[in-house]
Amino acid sequence: MPLHTKPALDDEDLLFRLLRQLDLAPEASQRATATALGVSLGRLNSLLRAAADAGLVKVGERDSPDKRQRFAYALTQRGASKKNQLINAFLQRKLTEYDALHAELTGTKTSLSPLSDRTRHMNNDLTPIPELFVSYDSAQKMKMEAADLTSWDLTPRQICDLELLMNGGFNPLKGFLSEKDYNSVVETMRLASGELWPMPITLDVGDDFANSVEVGQDIALRDQEGVILAMMSITDKWTPNKAREAEMVFGADDQAHPAVNYLHNQAGKIYLGGPITGIQQPVHYDFRGRRDTPNELRAYFRKMGWRKVVAFQTRNPLHRAHQELTFRAAKEAQANLLIHPVVGMTKPGDIDHFTRVRCYEAVLDQYPSSTTSMSLLNLAMRMAGPREAVWHGLIRKNHGCTHFIVGRDHAGPGANSAGEDFYGPYDAQDLFREHQEEMGIEMVDFKHMVYVQDRAQYEPADEIDDKDNVTVLNISGTELRRRLSEGLDIPEWFSFPQVVEELRRSRPPRASQGFTVFFTGFSGSGKSTIANALMVKLMEMGGRPVTLLDGDIVRKNLSSELGFSKEHRDLNIRRIGYVASEITKNGGIAICAPIAPYATTRRAVREDIEAFGAFIEVHVATSIEECERRDRKGLYKLAREGKIKEFTGISDPYDVPENPELSVETENVEVDNCAHQVILKLESMGLIKA
Repeated sequence: MPLHTKPALDDEDLLFRLLRQLDLAPEASQRATATALGVSLGRLNSLLRAAADAGLVKVGERDSPDKRQRFAYALTQRGASKKNQLINAFLQRKLTEYDALHAELTGTKTSLSPLSDRTRHMNNDLTPIPELFVSYDSAQKMKMEAADLTSWDLTPRQICDLELLMNGGFNPLKGFLSEKDYNSVVETMRLASGELWPMPITLDVGDDFANSVEVGQDIALRDQEGVILAMMSITDKWTPNKAREAEMVFGADDQAHPAVNYLHNQAGKIYLGGPITGIQQPVHYDFRGRRDTPNELRAYFRKMGWRKVVAFQTRNPLHRAHQELTFRAAKEAQANLLIHPVVGMTKPGDIDHFTRVRCYEAVLDQYPSSTTSMSLLNLAMRMAGPREAVWHGLIRKNHGCTHFIVGRDHAGPGANSAGEDFYGPYDAQDLFREHQEEMGIEMVDFKHMVYVQDRAQYEPADEIDDKDNVTVLNISGTELRRRLSEGLDIPEWFSFPQVVEELRRSRPPRASQGFTVFFTGFSGSGKSTIANALMVKLMEMGGRPVTLLDGDIVRKNLSSELGFSKEHRDLNIRRIGYVASEITKNGGIAICAPIAPYATTRRAVREDIEAFGAFIEVHVATSIEECERRDRKGLYKLAREGKIKEFTGISDPYDVPENPELSVETENVEVDNCAHQVILKLESMGLIKA
C-alpha cells in the first residue's frame, strides 16, 4: 500500500462516514460527498485513494457528460465488511457511554446485553445456504448428455474439494477458481470480488488432458470408478506459478511441507477454472449416519433449538485432555458442542479415519447427548497453519456454527527443512482473531490442558498457580506413539480405555507390525545381494511372511511393458511401493531393491507405506566407480557407448538420500556383515525382537 494511504485511514470515524455515504449515495458527486462528510475536496480525494488502495472501494468510469464526474466509487465486499465492523465499533462505544451515564444517574447499570452477544445471536442464520446441485430430473438428463463429453477422473483431493463445493461447505465458491480469483486468493486471501477466502481451490490436470480441452468447453467430472459427479464449464486454463503459491499460501517453498511436496510432485501442471453443476454427491459406504451436509447440520441445529454452536476440529483420536478442553470451550462460549473431525485427506502418517471414528464413537457417551453432536467432514486438509485456521472457520460458519476452537499451531505440519516449525505457535490464532468479525464466527482459544495428579483433574497449564507444589503430568504425541509401538502402559488419566483398545488394534507393537525395507543405490551396488541375504535371515527368525521385490523380478512380472524413461521408471517404483504397502498393511515384511534414483518418488513411496507401518530406507552407498568396475552385465559399458539412454549415474542423475535410516558400504565388506547391519537397525527400531 502506498505510504500516503495509512494516515488517511487513521481516523476511523471519518472512514466510517465515508463508507456509509458511498453506500447510501453511490451516484452522488464528489462535491456532494465532501459536503456530507464536512471535508474539503482534496481531503476527500486523499480518503478515496487510500480506501481504493486498501481494497475497500472500487473505482470505475462514470458515464457522465460532466468531465469533473469521471469516476464512480462503490464499496467492495471487503469495504462492506469493514463498514459493518465500524458500525459495530461505533455502537459499542455509544453503548458503553450510555451504560456509564446510566450508572452515574441511577446508580445501576443498564439491562442491555453486550453488543457482541446480541450480534452473534443474530448472525447465527440457520436458513439453508446455496448448494450447486440440480434437481433429480435434470441430473438424470445431464448424465445422459455427459456420455459425449470429455471426462476428467478426479483425484482423492479433488473429490473432497468437489463435495464441499457442491454441498455449500465452500460457499461462496461456485466452482474451481478462475485465474483471476486464484491470483487474488494467493496474494491477498480474497477472491477478486473482495470476499475473504484464504485457500486456492483449483482443478489441477496434466499436460495431455489440458491440451485436449479448450476454454468454453464443458467437461464431466467423475470419481475414480467412472461415476459422474458434476459438470464443469471451463472458463480459464493457465500454468500457475507454484513456487509463488507455496511461498504465499504455505509460508515457504519447502518440500518438507506435505502440501508443497504435493503441489510440486503430485498435482498437475495446468489449472482449470470454472463453475460446476452438481449432479450427485460422492458415495461413502462408511459411517453414513455420521456424514452431514452443511444444510443438514443447519436443519438439525434449528430442530434442536441450538443458537450457539462451538465446533471442535480434529484429525487425531480424542483423549481425556481433549474432552476437558471441549467441555471448557462449550462452557466459555455458553454454546452447544459439535465434534467435527476431518475424515478426508490429512497429514501423511496420521492414524486412518476408520480407527479415529471408532475412537470418537467409543467416547461419545462421555458427553451429554442433549448438548453434543458429532458429524464427519470430508475435507482434504492442506496443513497451512494460519490460512488453514481461517479456512476451517469459514467452513464451520457454512455448517451453521457460531464458535470455533483454534489450537496452538493449528493445522501445522511440523518441522521445515531446517528443523524449525513452519509456523509460530500462535500465528493461527492471531490471523483468525484479525478476521473473525468479518467471518461471522468467533474463536475460542485452545487451552493446553495438563493433568494435576494431586487434584486428580485436568487444568489449563498457564492457570496453575501452585505448579511448583503439585505434580503435573502430560504425555506428548511422540511419547504416546512410543508407548503404543513398544506395547507399554498408557495410564487411564491420559486416555479412555476404549480409545487405547482401538489404537492397539490398529497399531499393534512394532514387533508385530508389518514393515518395508527399501534398498536404493546404483546398478551393481549390491542391493539385490544384500536384500537376498536379509530375506533369508528374516525367514530364519520366522513370525511374519517375507516378500522380496527385487528390481529385476518386478520388471519381469509387474512392469514388463515399461521402458526406462523417467516416467516409466517412476511408475515402476510406484508399483513396487503399492505392493509393499499392501504387504505392510497386512502385517508382512516387504524387501524392495530397485535403483529408485529420484528422491521425490522415494518420498511418495514412503508416505504410502508409513500409513500402515514402518519404512526403512537403506542407501547402499557403493561408488559409481566401484559399480562400473563390477559391471557383470556390461550395462555401464553400453551406457558409456551411448547404446543405453538415461542410465542412472552416467546419463541420468541419482538423488543421494539425505537422511536414510541406514547407509551401508559394500566395498571390502562381506555381504553377511551388510545384512547384519540391517538386522541391528531393525532391532534398534523395535521391529524385530533382539
